[in-house]
Amino acid sequence: MPPTPTPTPPEWPLAHLLVVDDEAGMRNFLEKTLASRCGEVHSAADAESGDELVRRHRFDLLILDITLPGKSGIAWLRELRERGFGGEVVLITAFADLDTAIEALRAGASDFILKPFRVTQILNAVRRGLERANLQRENWVLRRALLQRTPPADGLIGRSIAIKGLQSALQRVAAVNSTVLLTGESGTGKELAALALHRNSPRRGGPFVPVNCATMSPEHVEHELFGHAHGAAGGSGPGRDGLFVYAQGGTLFLDEIGDLPLPLQATLLRVLEDRRIRPVGSEQQIPVDVRIVAATNRRLADEVAEGRFRADLYYRLQVVEINLPPLRSHKEDIPDLVEHFIATLAPQLGVAPMEVTAEELGYLAQYDWPGNVRELRNLIERSLILGALNVSALYQGLSRMQAEPRARAAAGPTDLHALEKQHILSILDSVGGDKTRAAQLLGISRRTLERRVAEWSEATTTSRAARPA
Repeated sequence: MPPTPTPTPPEWPLAHLLVVDDEAGMRNFLEKTLASRCGEVHSAADAESGDELVRRHRFDLLILDITLPGKSGIAWLRELRERGFGGEVVLITAFADLDTAIEALRAGASDFILKPFRVTQILNAVRRGLERANLQRENWVLRRALLQRTPPADGLIGRSIAIKGLQSALQRVAAVNSTVLLTGESGTGKELAALALHRNSPRRGGPFVPVNCATMSPEHVEHELFGHAHGAAGGSGPGRDGLFVYAQGGTLFLDEIGDLPLPLQATLLRVLEDRRIRPVGSEQQIPVDVRIVAATNRRLADEVAEGRFRADLYYRLQVVEINLPPLRSHKEDIPDLVEHFIATLAPQLGVAPMEVTAEELGYLAQYDWPGNVRELRNLIERSLILGALNVSALYQGLSRMQAEPRARAAAGPTDLHALEKQHILSILDSVGGDKTRAAQLLGISRRTLERRVAEWSEATTTSRAARPA
């Protein structure tokens, strides 16, 4: 009879453990037992050696003997907690009573096991600790999303050929683990597309961590993405995990990737190739299991030509490229988008839904929407607060247009561009020329707004120069 095969251990979350025990046999046993399940396992014979490892590396969980030469395990644990160490700690000991157990838990232990223990006992304790650590990361991701994320642009609503094609492409790409580059103008719904990729992928059970590269200062972006070791952020502050660690097992969405500083582009390229990160100030290389979805409203090929973006990183990100269409190319979806925004925003705002007439939808269809779906969403939100569709915010000359329906029907592209210019300039005037605030109200980036204004100024200058003296 063939021997009964050893069951394959269940999948464990990728983790980094430290075993501190003065018995060499116990250290070796725990290293061999856990390394095949958790990833990297380090060990030390005393608190001093263990402390040196904690200062240089990042650990998810410590297995710590209470009785150690020199400083006791409980005393060292108190010091670790005072310094801000937030990892899980399983204390083990051969000599314990109720008072010792209470003291250990008060010092910050996550679990407490008596020697000699069965393999299943230590495995269950470690698994529980890693599950708690993952839960803490997920909670952090959710809190960060609530505090930092703007409402989604909902750019995937619609039945047009353009949106159906986008939905089909996202569905196909979601099933694979390839890096994806999402391109398109501001406000087209790139974050929502990234979220759709995540939710339809095998990683849907892991976290979705969005980060806007344009909003992070160059001095802190490396710390944000890769974390830092104890004291690396200045002073004697505790170490901290980066967004790559928080996204373990899930998706990291790098929005506005074109704004990532050049030195960090080289670092990101290494991470994409090696699937390992190194926290700032640390010697440890941490394996990461993260899918990267990047997005930009720039033409990265032009950025490469101008030397502002690395060509090798561009080609590495461009494994799969999906372009999101601007709203002006699928205006037939405006009625569905308006209906969707009213249905979702009215309950959030605590106001009654509003009716939108066919004539008002016609006005919306004539507008060119430089801020795309985000601008439409902002208009509906303002209109719900006011109690009626605020079309006059788009067309300052609406009353004249209503009096001249034939002229409006015959309006060509030049007239629509003029209306767009009038709308943008009126918003700028209403906020005293504050371009940042105007861009927010329009639902476009400040860079896009400045480019439009510069184009108009250049056109005006050219027109004046062309006039006869």
